[in-house]
Amino acid sequence: QVQLVESGGGLVQAGGSLRLSCTTSGRTFSRLAMGWFRQVPGKEREFVAAIAWSRSLTYYGDSVKGRFTISRDSAKNTVYLRMSSLKPEDTAVYYCAGAANLRSDYDRLRVWDYWGQGTQVTVSS
Repeated sequence: QVQLVESGGGLVQAGGSLRLSCTTSGRTFSRLAMGWFRQVPGKEREFVAAIAWSRSLTYYGDSVKGRFTISRDSAKNTVYLRMSSLKPEDTAVYYCAGAANLRSDYDRLRVWDYWGQGTQVTVSS
């Protein structure tokens, strides 16, 4: 019964910034690892970032490292993805994901238990 709802997507110019939000329900947020993936038509869903439920450990895909920041607010049951220095290559549907345990293979789709519906991010040149 865990539900994830993304918001914050939209159109932004290259070099700009955008913040995505994902609000969860149905389970204690502090015990749920959270992540972000993105997907473009014709390609596999790509790992973007993840955050553990303890110690605030974060992980990033190579293509976004240094530009994106994942964080969480337990009071709001929300995970965020702050994106800066956006490039046209960042254009994709961004999906929020949740997992009972953050495994070492967190970049694989199969380890994630819950998914949101996605929010479109378009970066124009």
